[in-house]
Amino acid sequence: MLTALPEPDPARLFAGIDFASSPTVLVAVSGGGDSIALLSLLARHLPPSRLAAVTIDHALRPGSAAEAEAAGRFCRDLGVRHSISTWDGPKPATGLSAAARDARYRLLAQAARDLGAAMLFSGHTQDDQAETVAMRMARGEGRGLAGMAPATLLDGRLWLMRPLLGVRREALRAYLRANGIGWADDPTNEDAAYERVRVRRRLSDPAAFADAVRIAEQAAQERVRLGEAAAGLIATAVSPLPGLIRIDPDAFLAADSAAAVYALRLLLATAGGSEHLPDETRTAALLGRFGEPAFRASLSRTTLERRKGGIYLRREARGLPEPHIAADGEIWDGRFRLGTVAGAIVAPFGTNQAASPARAFADAPPALARAALATFPAIVRDGEPVALLGPTSHPGGPTSMPVAAPFARILPSFDLAPARALSRLIGGELPPPSPYAGHSAPRP
Repeated sequence: MLTALPEPDPARLFAGIDFASSPTVLVAVSGGGDSIALLSLLARHLPPSRLAAVTIDHALRPGSAAEAEAAGRFCRDLGVRHSISTWDGPKPATGLSAAARDARYRLLAQAARDLGAAMLFSGHTQDDQAETVAMRMARGEGRGLAGMAPATLLDGRLWLMRPLLGVRREALRAYLRANGIGWADDPTNEDAAYERVRVRRRLSDPAAFADAVRIAEQAAQERVRLGEAAAGLIATAVSPLPGLIRIDPDAFLAADSAAAVYALRLLLATAGGSEHLPDETRTAALLGRFGEPAFRASLSRTTLERRKGGIYLRREARGLPEPHIAADGEIWDGRFRLGTVAGAIVAPFGTNQAASPARAFADAPPALARAALATFPAIVRDGEPVALLGPTSHPGGPTSMPVAAPFARILPSFDLAPARALSRLIGGELPPPSPYAGHSAPRP
């Protein structure tokens, strides 16, 4: 059902958002109706001088540059700074939609860095949410049925805000028409060659649309609940050791099975540096072996080994990064964010026994600890790794900060509880609080 409000109320749409956390508020403006309405509403809520807008020109069709310029004129008429970022270079022959999405977020993140913005606003609507969930249902996704989060942390520092997830697209069009504001329609929105367009047509049935919205809301609630349960288990039944994660198997076997499987998936991805969680069925099978007196297995680039003190997880030795000149801010092997390393060569530490810190093996099986430390990043001199990189170093020296791999680049607000638990476990930086008071954006 369309919202009964012909003109969405900015005070209600943006209620609960801490705008003070970002001196500049960046808005993604494509020139389409959703983003034009979002910018207009934000300009009624905040001084335009607080806002900046960026348009991503994907350069995929004739006229895209002119549309970006038209969006810029609208921004300038509102008194909002505007810039255009273009996706340059060759475009892939397959997977174009995914590549365009990745390019869009990369360019948006760069624009935010250039402006010092901590928040980026996007005009995703309830229609977008329903379409996303319907597509994921067709692919049999589980956690993904929660849809898009009202706030998502990108690369540990930029909050992507979606305050219109409770607003129908047509309500925004009604607002624009009532205020004499024009917009551009992307012709690909009517091209049935795209999956989203086909799904959109199916969701023109009000019952199908309502079902998709209901599923998203229920799945989001369940995802938060399961994440909090997994976070509690990680906090009480898992401990860190040098390069290792130690699990209390009895506590995992006694816990709620869904929470234990989810916690184990998170731990495997974190230890192995994978942004994707391992297969749920295979993880459940591993959990079923926790009662065995001895076992060794591998999943998601992680080795699990039962010893007297518990079950130990560590990064496998295979598939580690090759030695290379590192970049500041680089996420190395999915597990460490490097700092002050520009120009330095970084490689896996390897089995350099002479340089291995003996104190690191306290309370850990020495052989496991040495194998784990061999997979850590190290500075290379004269072709040999000579110094482990850690969170602290000499003033101004190179560093590496552990990151929770499944959430290092993209952290939906649904998953804040497990992300914080993992970060505390590995000694990484805690994610900043969501700019929203709660997980859900307010209704219009």
